[in-house]
Amino acid sequence: MMKTVQATMAGTVLQVLVAEGDRVEAGQDVVVLESMKMEVPVQAEESGTVKSIQVEVGGFVGEGETLIELSGE
Repeated sequence: MMKTVQATMAGTVLQVLVAEGDRVEAGQDVVVLESMKMEVPVQAEESGTVKSIQVEVGGFVGEGETLIELSGE
C-alpha cells in the first residue's frame, strides 16, 4: 500500500530530511518548506519506508503536492 506525504502549504523546499530507504515514523519531520520567510516542517502522517522523494531543494511546491512516497508495512 502506497502512502504519501503532501505539502501542507505552497512554498519553496528548504530541506529534505530523509533519504530513499529511510524508515520514518508518524509525526517525524521529513521536509522543511519556506513561505513568506517562515520555515514550516512537514511531518509524515503515517509510518513507512521512503520509496521515493518527489521534490528537490530549491524547488517550488503547491499545497497538496506529493513530496514523498512511502511504502507501507
